[in-house]
Amino acid sequence: MLSLSSLFVFTLTAVSCNWNTAPPGPVVATHGMVVSSNPLASEAGVAILKKGGNAIDAAITVSFVLAVVHPIAGNIGGGGFLLYHDAGTGKEFSLDYRETAPSASREEMYLDPLGDVVPDLSRIGYLAAGVPGTVAGLYHAWNEFGNLPWRELLYPAIALAKDGFIVDEPLSQSLQDFSSLLNRFEETRRIFLRNGCALPPGKLFRQSDLARSLEVIAREGAKGFYQGEIAEMIDEDMRAHGGIMTREDLANYSPRKRTPVRGRYEGHEIISMGLPSSGGIILIEMLNMLEILDRNWVRLEPFQRIHLVVECMRRAFADRATFLGDADFSDIPIERLLSREHAQERLNNLDDTASTESRQVGSAPMPVESLHTTHLSVIDPGGNAVAITTTINGNFGSGVVVKGTGFLLNNEMDDFTVHPGVPNMFGLFQGQANVIAPGKRPLSAMTPTFVKKDGRILLILGSPGGPTIINTVLQIILNVVDRGMDLYEAVDEPRIHHQWMPDVIVAETGSLSSYLSEQLEALGHDVVYRDRIGEASCIRVDPVTGYREGVADPRRWGMAQGF
Repeated sequence: MLSLSSLFVFTLTAVSCNWNTAPPGPVVATHGMVVSSNPLASEAGVAILKKGGNAIDAAITVSFVLAVVHPIAGNIGGGGFLLYHDAGTGKEFSLDYRETAPSASREEMYLDPLGDVVPDLSRIGYLAAGVPGTVAGLYHAWNEFGNLPWRELLYPAIALAKDGFIVDEPLSQSLQDFSSLLNRFEETRRIFLRNGCALPPGKLFRQSDLARSLEVIAREGAKGFYQGEIAEMIDEDMRAHGGIMTREDLANYSPRKRTPVRGRYEGHEIISMGLPSSGGIILIEMLNMLEILDRNWVRLEPFQRIHLVVECMRRAFADRATFLGDADFSDIPIERLLSREHAQERLNNLDDTASTESRQVGSAPMPVESLHTTHLSVIDPGGNAVAITTTINGNFGSGVVVKGTGFLLNNEMDDFTVHPGVPNMFGLFQGQANVIAPGKRPLSAMTPTFVKKDGRILLILGSPGGPTIINTVLQIILNVVDRGMDLYEAVDEPRIHHQWMPDVIVAETGSLSSYLSEQLEALGHDVVYRDRIGEASCIRVDPVTGYREGVADPRRWGMAQGF
């Protein structure tokens, strides 16, 4: 069993990695592979695999390490979705540990007496937080599928929080970028800032409160978070600051087993997350439409190809806004949305020569993409695979660190339909199926996904990025299956995004030539640009050799690590 002192040695060696000199291309391994948004997390996951842990064990360790070293999105104060492939049975399982609305929540809680939305009330501060699900979800996954002792899986995170790690440039920059939010709350400011300023690169960063919280969880499991002293601290801090989450809300939280959604595309099986994540349903709906259009679409002129992909995105996201929410609270036409018949109907008004206008929406600002979410992919030597996407919603969540606990709370309540006709922070308009109700889970775009060929895992993938998550996963699949790209090329290829409203194509800066832009505009599309879309963490299993190829998106600073 690893000691904290031995893990501190690991920490000192791991932090020496250079974030900007990783060679391009996939990392190839013969046994296990971990890809995450942080090198320390990926290395900790591989260490667990080397000790005999399985994919679930490694994914749990990576998740807890991210809560320490990647506070902008890594979390124990948020929630997520887990997709698991069991190599022994060939079956897939999914687990929903999405946050829930506190019992005192109500549909109009973010409106003023005139019925208008109160700015930022659902996004910043204590009222913005849903009941966290991460600890319960990870503990449930370990109980069902884990191999190593629970406590051992948390030791790397405890060591990094207690003994510290060296602040790198991405962490320092994120703290600087969001210092105005972090400065708003005394406990948050105390932990993440020094004299109101971001921690500089090269500084040793210790988090003693978070280490104590992790030690409680290591010792007592999920009960230590939801029924013990941590729950008491959350309840007390909420009552002191006008929040509504209670000890009872925490004690009543439970993750949910879900049936993964499934589809087929060009001889490949697509397995993804179902509701309350919209990701899998919308992904498969788009793939259904593209397959009906026939693979010949990839041999069209580039602007024609983009046009058809955008039109499929537009229609699927329109369905997302109209139909989707927590299926435990609403009757959702899931099977219909996944059907080929529905895909054909949605294509009936598609015009090869002109864009379909989203007139009923008008224009709305396209928000800057958040790093609020993080994705990790794992495969172990036995072929078991895990894809986890986890979130605290906005960057640094609600901005609130619960006094004495060291962790940030999510601002997941903004993912509900706060008021019909008013978009959330990602510019998404959502429907009646997603209104706030006690115990309800807000609609998500997270899309942890497997692609199988001939019954065997081919791809493990996912990404952060709000609504761009779904389209990031879509384009990587298309690049591999239709365009024959290797995994690094498929991830590195420039991306586009359309979410129905606002009615614009978002393209990565520099990705479209002036000719392409002119041709798309001639078809009636408006094009805007963003520095980057998504941060995919992907694994491909070579169908001939069985080698694991890991790719961390070159757009940011993650790492693929294998052995």
